[in-house]
Amino acid sequence: MTEEEVKNNENIEATEVVEEVTNVAEPETFAKSGKKSKKHIEEVKAEAERQARKEDRKAAEIAEKPKGAAPVTRPKIERRGKKYQEAAKLVEKGKAYTLNDAIELAIKSSPVKFDASVEIHARLGVDPRQADQNIRTTLVLPNGNGKTVRVAVFAPADVCKAAKAAGADIAEDEEFLKQLEKGTIDFDVLISTPQYMPKLGKFARLLGPKGLMPNPKAGTVTMDVEKAVKEAKAGKVEYRVDKQAIVHIGVGKVSFGADKLIENANTFFESLKSQKPASLKGSYVKSVFITTTMGPSIAIENLYN
Repeated sequence: MTEEEVKNNENIEATEVVEEVTNVAEPETFAKSGKKSKKHIEEVKAEAERQARKEDRKAAEIAEKPKGAAPVTRPKIERRGKKYQEAAKLVEKGKAYTLNDAIELAIKSSPVKFDASVEIHARLGVDPRQADQNIRTTLVLPNGNGKTVRVAVFAPADVCKAAKAAGADIAEDEEFLKQLEKGTIDFDVLISTPQYMPKLGKFARLLGPKGLMPNPKAGTVTMDVEKAVKEAKAGKVEYRVDKQAIVHIGVGKVSFGADKLIENANTFFESLKSQKPASLKGSYVKSVFITTTMGPSIAIENLYN
């Protein structure tokens, strides 16, 4: 071996020694306390190992457990009562009826002994998040809705006197506020004058969730309180689109008979048609169903686009 080769070998060995010394891991340092302390780190590792063993045991138990038969889910109609099932047989599945036929069938298929309400549910093609498509209005049903409405009026003394004469059940000033402070609500509709609305502001959390807060769009904030009371008593109802773009409204009772219910329903549909937003593109009314309390739903032909 030449002298030059010997020197090269010595340099290589020296380099390897330096690399070994450099690659030696520095001893791990721990804090005296806290999350970086040796004790805490060991506890975390032990807990992780314990959880891993627990998961392994669960997986093994699941694998060993014999698989039983799949649960049998009965059709929804079979989970209903016998009276409902009999009533549902009268409705042809998948068929859309005319309004007149649907109302007559709804009356016939009511399965309850009491005087059931007749309701219409219309799914619209609007976007309730858009201000111009958030439909909300009122109308007076020609034959009323069959409900006894308790009307309260919060207004000055002279207005309250006229409201009482018009048929209001409650018409008071300061005494009314005392009842609200106690949380007492003995009315279905609350009517107020514009100048008295600020006094109701602090009761918004009490009245708002119940839909009782007076609103100009609903006609319950008005200077003509006497007229508002008469309309409320005569069957004035409010409807609005919900978050799912559906409008729900009661158009009377089964005892009304077909003619009165058809008249009320046509009044609602004309009102709904007049509320079609100008900015809407596509179908306005997607589907309409009519039903009675606890009765089967009946599809109605869509004639209102």
